[in-house]
Amino acid sequence: MEYTNLGATGLQLSRIAFGGMSLNPDAAAGQRLLQRAHASGITFFDTADLYDHGRNEELFGAAFRHCRSEVVLATKVGNQWRADGQGWDWNPTSAYIRQAAEASLRRLQTDYLDLYQLHGGTLEDDRDEVLEAFGRLQEEGKIRHYGISSIRPNVIREYVPGAGLTSVMLQLSLLDQRPFEAMLGHLRTHNVGVLARGTLAQGRLAGKPATDYLGHPAEQVAQAAAAVQALAIELGQTPATVAGRFVLDTPGVTAAVLGLRTETQLDEALQLARCPPLPAEARAALLRAVPANAYEQHR
Repeated sequence: MEYTNLGATGLQLSRIAFGGMSLNPDAAAGQRLLQRAHASGITFFDTADLYDHGRNEELFGAAFRHCRSEVVLATKVGNQWRADGQGWDWNPTSAYIRQAAEASLRRLQTDYLDLYQLHGGTLEDDRDEVLEAFGRLQEEGKIRHYGISSIRPNVIREYVPGAGLTSVMLQLSLLDQRPFEAMLGHLRTHNVGVLARGTLAQGRLAGKPATDYLGHPAEQVAQAAAAVQALAIELGQTPATVAGRFVLDTPGVTAAVLGLRTETQLDEALQLARCPPLPAEARAALLRAVPANAYEQHR
């Protein structure tokens, strides 16, 4: 199992993290998966108050309440459910962030969050108000570190450098190389950790049918998937492992945040955790299999 520090914080975490968005809502099954992941060496778990109307956080809280000090818990804030539960609105105000933090702490059955992330962000947000809320929560000991989860380069640049962020969660895969162009070098220069999600391109790199994806026509997606499949056979790995290792081997990436819904997904993640870096020529072959894409919006 690989471990690393998150940015310049000294906070130790596993390079494989599990996100709660896809977690089975069945409480008993979800808790068993999370607890097995922890017992296998995974220490970093990410959720959000948005997921399943907060019930996802409750599941994480129940799974880890007896071993809280042994895990790194991250959650997110900014999307406020409407009173009727039929959608949500963006609310990055200080009052809401502080209110939502208290609710997340209750659901997670903890008195502190290791990482609290703004769940999105726009150029219209009051950056100073967001940072004031995070700062006060940090001073009160309710959060240890804060970051943002965003795929918008212009928003990320509003916060890095100078805002005290520990991490940025963004989307990255062989089929989504947009951060190569605009973000990874910037974040690495400023010692901000990168949490990469979407490593399988919604399953397209691990056996799901090839369809258009982020500017790549289906034919290019199929070529990329075939290259991953061929390398997996050559290395005696699974396509999910190869696709995940491509992300983990990318300079500047701190951890890969994977979906967790089944025992098979957990087994593949643990295989990824044991897998050595890809040979340089193998990585080069993957990069040749598909042209790099670039951000078209929010540049």
